[in-house]
Amino acid sequence: MKPKNIAKWMAGMLVLAATGAGAADAGKHLFILSGQSNMQGHRPEEAFTPAVEAALGKDRVIVVQDALGGQPIQRWWKEWTSPQGERPESTGDLYDRLMGKVKPAIEGQTLESVTFVWMQGERDARMQWAAVYEASLKGLYAQLSKDLGRSDVNFVIGRLSDFDMKNERYPHWTKIREIQVRLAESDARFAWVNTDDLNDGVNRRGKAVKNDLHYSAQGYQLLGKRFAEGALKLIEQHSESLGIGKK
Repeated sequence: MKPKNIAKWMAGMLVLAATGAGAADAGKHLFILSGQSNMQGHRPEEAFTPAVEAALGKDRVIVVQDALGGQPIQRWWKEWTSPQGERPESTGDLYDRLMGKVKPAIEGQTLESVTFVWMQGERDARMQWAAVYEASLKGLYAQLSKDLGRSDVNFVIGRLSDFDMKNERYPHWTKIREIQVRLAESDARFAWVNTDDLNDGVNRRGKAVKNDLHYSAQGYQLLGKRFAEGALKLIEQHSESLGIGKK
């Protein structure tokens, strides 16, 4: 979707939210954001939350974010096993922590849509676990869908940046990138977000960065904007109650 079209579409969404047209008695839109350091560095209030609230209505949006830097996907997916078939003693603890925030936030609410936004993979690339990463992502998505009792969860994946395209420090960097794109393009409810231009500039500590592992201050704001655009596009494509996306 071109920037001009995005702005036009979001304006239309705002009108719908304000007038309630086609959305009488509709539920709320839940956004669950999780992952490792680049999600931890993302501040929803800077760009993501304002964008989805502007499009859908402030009183119809629930945003829950929980992230922790340097963590592999095994701390979210409970059935994770290594490429060698080994099972760690503990898995899924960060998923439980995330759901400990999600469940109180949605208690008593009717949900019109659920969108899972994921920014992770750096640690798995470093540990050379690409062989099990795609199954892990699929498993995590299925795990969340089952726990929420839904078969219509939207999934937005932040693709790893261009930090280590030669796989020098993180040997499976490009493999993880490829997996994220392949999975995102395998399902109409999935999408991926480009981050290659977000790790240049000045970070929040005022230090100049170039192709850094983490993003610039402006980069994190753009990340939030792109997450919102990706999520809203999926909602548009699959929403019936808002009267959009069904051409």
